[in-house]
Amino acid sequence: DRDVAKVRDATARFKTVAAAEAAAYTRVTDCVENQPAGAMGYHFQNNALLDTTLDVEHPEVLVYEKKADGTFKLNGVEFLVPISAWMSAQPPRIMGQALKKADSLGIWYLHVWTWEPSPSGLFSDWNPNVKCGSAASTMTH
Repeated sequence: DRDVAKVRDATARFKTVAAAEAAAYTRVTDCVENQPAGAMGYHFQNNALLDTTLDVEHPEVLVYEKKADGTFKLNGVEFLVPISAWMSAQPPRIMGQALKKADSLGIWYLHVWTWEPSPSGLFSDWNPNVKCGSAASTMTH
């Protein structure tokens, strides 16, 4: 899929958290999981991108998994639009998908598992292959 390739090309430079942080992505969650469905991981968000514009080459959030050795692995991205900014009756769309609404978080969102394929689907919320580890906190999305 062309869009997935574009996201991968655009985010390959964020394989390390240091690179993401240097590009104004800051960690906004601990590891998010919902077993047995799987996990999302750690969300690093670029607040400068929080608007009504969705661009496959500029995802609002990078999603990482902390590995056993303490390093972070880039697993995917998340596209966000603040509910307060979105004036249309139709949900925002990107990559042919309608974003999902999370009223409790005040966002429209869509996960894309660009680097760690999810058996649940490319655009699923949860990836059964992603683990938070024993010390993880849980949060619903």
